[in-house]
Order: sequence, then C-alpha cells, then structure tokens
Amino acid sequence: MKFATYTADGQTYYGAVTDAGMIALSPEFSQWPTLYDAVAAGGLGALAESAKEKSATHAEFSFEMVLPNAPRILCVGVNFPDRNAEYKDGSAQPKYMSLFPRFASGFTGHDRPLIRPPENHTLDYEGEVAIVIGKEGRRIKPEDAYDHIAALTLCNEGTIRDWVRHAKFNVTQGKNWDRSGAMGPWLVPFNDPSQLDDARIVTRVNGEVRQDDYLKRMMFPIREEIAYISTFMTLKPGDVIVTGTPKGAGARFDPPRYLKPGDVVEVEVEGIGILRNGVEDEA
Repeated sequence: MKFATYTADGQTYYGAVTDAGMIALSPEFSQWPTLYDAVAAGGLGALAESAKEKSATHAEFSFEMVLPNAPRILCVGVNFPDRNAEYKDGSAQPKYMSLFPRFASGFTGHDRPLIRPPENHTLDYEGEVAIVIGKEGRRIKPEDAYDHIAALTLCNEGTIRDWVRHAKFNVTQGKNWDRSGAMGPWLVPFNDPSQLDDARIVTRVNGEVRQDDYLKRMMFPIREEIAYISTFMTLKPGDVIVTGTPKGAGARFDPPRYLKPGDVVEVEVEGIGILRNGVEDEA
C-alpha cells in the first residue's frame, strides 16, 4: 500500500494510491487532517485497512509534496565515498556526518516542476531516499534504529549551488529556495530491512544516468544516522531524514551541468518508485 497527498477538484486530500487512481481517505479520518498527522499518530495501518475494500475516488489528480506540513526535515550531506572524493580536497571520510535543515516549502510534488529562480541559475539535482520516523526515540541504538521508521519516500534535494557558498559554515540558503526540490510521490510503509539494505538509487536527467549507487555503500548508514541524530534531539513521528546522495550531481562535472527549463529529472529506487520532475523558470 502506498499513501500520497494530492489535489483533485480544487481540494487537497491524502489517500491510497491504486492503478485506477486515488482512494481519498482524509474525509474518513478527520481526526488526522493531513498525512503528516496520520503518520504522527501511527495511523498508516488504519489507513491501509480502510483502503482494502474501497475503489478509487479520483482518477484525475495532481501529486503534492507528500508531507507538505512536515515541521522537521534533516538532510545528511556528502554521505557516499565517491561523493566525498568529488570535492577533490584530499579529505578522508569525516568522523561525523554533515547535517542541515530543509523546510517543506522548498519541496514540490511528483510530476510538478522544479523552479529555477531569477536570482541564480545554478539549480542542481540530488537523488536521495528519505525515511519518515514513526516511533519517538532518544539516544536510539543503531541495532534498534529500523524499529523507528514508519515509511520511505524519495527526494530530489534540489540545490541552488552558488547560494550554499554565501556563508562560511552553513548551506541553508542554497537548500531552501521555494519548490527547488521534490519529495514523493508517496509513502511506502517500511516493514523489511531489505527495503533499505538492498536498495539501489538511480538519478537520470533527460534519460541519462547521472547518479547510480547502493545505500549499503553510505559512509554513514541509515542506522547510524538515526542513532547520531537522536543523540542530540528526540526524534518524533513524522520527522523526515533525507539520507544522502551519491556522486554525479551537476556541479561536479567540468563544466558543471546545471538544470535548465525543459529538463526532466527522475529519481528511482526499486520498491519505492520513481520521482519525476520537470524544470521551469520562476514566473
């Protein structure tokens, strides 16, 4: 079962994804106004049970960012060995992971355009897996970390590269332009370690493979990400961790290959799906 946030007939819903369209579940679960609220309440099982006997309610719809009101999104930077080597600074694997925040306003949904702003045209792509926390925890042990995951989704962690260089110690400015990235298309409930341990992530631009790697090659595996982050903050249901991108982002080509209007970016992980977005200039 897959769950998405979408718009249809001028209204926003969340529901279950089927081959025939969407099954609207939000009208039935008014105690959970958004999909984020359903996750935070541990309600994905109830949504799945409700959807079993239902038919699609909307054949025509548009995807939204899957958790458009998620209050806490943390991203892990430079988390594959080849990605670290791309920086050509001679640095070894860092002792600790790099982290930065992103805000929901910086993401759009599946099949929606990424927006290139007029101030700067260095819009880049980063294909990643995102995990959604389903169980609160502090100082979580790595061996227990997967017990705290509710669902998986995909992320194109779009970046305005020039703006990550505006300050000495942070990248927040370049990572949070409105609708510069995408998250979705849907949430896939997490119930088997192989969904992450065996996952291969591929990013294509206009059909050309730009990124291709396996999550098991991460410098900081997802179990360690959860353990480390939960050391300094209590992870709560609905929190999102964007787990890191492989080598091959546009900025690392010579010359750089930034996104331009008309480009199409696809991020794919078998068992989760394909997140696809075009590119447009801001109106």
